[in-house]
Amino acid sequence: STANDAEASINPANRNEVVGYIQRSTKEDVDKAVAAARQAQKAWRKLSGAARGEYLYKIANILESRLEDIAATMTKEMGKTLPEAKGETMRGVAILRYYAGEGMRKIGDVIPSTDNEALMFTTRVPLGVVGVISPWNFPVAIPIWKMAPALIYGNTVVIKPAQETAVTAAKVIECMDEAGLPAGVVNMVTGRGSVVGEAIVNHPDVNGITFTGSNATGKRIGQAALARGAKYQLEMGGKNPVIIASDADLDLAVEGTISGGLRSTGQKCTATSRVFVQADVYDVFKEKLLAKVQEITIGNGLEDGIWMGPCASESQLNTVLSYIEKGKSEGATLLYGGERYTENGGEDGFYVQPTVFENVTNDMVIAREEIFGPVLALIKVDTVEEALEQANDAEFGLSASIYTKDIGNMLSFINEMDAGLVRINAETAGVELQAPFGGMKQSSSHSREQGQAAIEFFTAIKTV
Repeated sequence: STANDAEASINPANRNEVVGYIQRSTKEDVDKAVAAARQAQKAWRKLSGAARGEYLYKIANILESRLEDIAATMTKEMGKTLPEAKGETMRGVAILRYYAGEGMRKIGDVIPSTDNEALMFTTRVPLGVVGVISPWNFPVAIPIWKMAPALIYGNTVVIKPAQETAVTAAKVIECMDEAGLPAGVVNMVTGRGSVVGEAIVNHPDVNGITFTGSNATGKRIGQAALARGAKYQLEMGGKNPVIIASDADLDLAVEGTISGGLRSTGQKCTATSRVFVQADVYDVFKEKLLAKVQEITIGNGLEDGIWMGPCASESQLNTVLSYIEKGKSEGATLLYGGERYTENGGEDGFYVQPTVFENVTNDMVIAREEIFGPVLALIKVDTVEEALEQANDAEFGLSASIYTKDIGNMLSFINEMDAGLVRINAETAGVELQAPFGGMKQSSSHSREQGQAAIEFFTAIKTV
């Protein structure tokens, strides 16, 4: 391809390595993709759910057979470690199999009519063409958890994956092609969000849009969809708290805080970012946390023994570093890290040290805005009630966790924590594919993804 219509995908562990080239498509390409999806949907929706499920099973098997290659590509393109990339790819396989089975489940109810001679029931019908706009941080799992339910319920798809990880996305689409999915049922268009994303969102023949990404972009998509009456589903940011109560198992709490906050270099919408610790265990927790953070190995995620890879791109690295500077200037105390990591050949990659701040107050920018990097903010509190109040004082409400052995603390947390996913004695990150996923407040459009909840977005109820 010529330089005009292709762009290189760079390995964040080594900026000199090109992982592949991605087409920079146009609005015309989107028009063609939508037309193909609209045409294919007529026959696709007529298939039985079981028949559509067979395709999903086949795609799952092919994806599983290509696990090593796709996971390695993900690590090269996005930076997460190879074990994490393999885990994510296997999760994609599991999601496909889960939704393949959904093709056989009930899609309606019989409702008694006041007329004893009438039969009244509900059924569900597909939306039509669904636009999928997916982010770079889970380049296999998120596209699949949007596409699989869209497909099983009879929709066709136009997907725009993030440019940063479009080579990985293309390999997932190849599995669909190899499975013999009918032409036009899934259409991938790569390119700039400002061109391709806009064209999908504003296209009159796109009936629904499912998006995961930043709040600013999500809000624009919601407004554009609303303006033309399309259905939309937005999953956006998080500023997820963990509460460490004084009776917590501190070793377990440290492990969950580090895994939730720093794994995948903190690039998860469910990543732990604010750590509320009760004063009487604060010093011991801090000491244990810092001892563990110092053991983290940083480097190319393809290498054995590496725990944390680079930020996914240079711009992401710069964003994280600018938040770290902001934290220092706001008066937070930097306990660990806070610099670019350039050892062991790291100067050619977009590495940052895992970073821990203390003396953070809940009104500082580093405690309010989503950083999307390996930065933890320690906040000392006297009581669990105080921790809950401050944890809820955020514009986001995606995930939250508490470490405690006290049933009263657990129940207060479950009842009062304003988040779509709450976990007890487990990290904030990680959600199971068969359970609904989504947030409160600014974290989502009040819809839920995954599990059986997905049917609510991808279909409409018809009463007969």
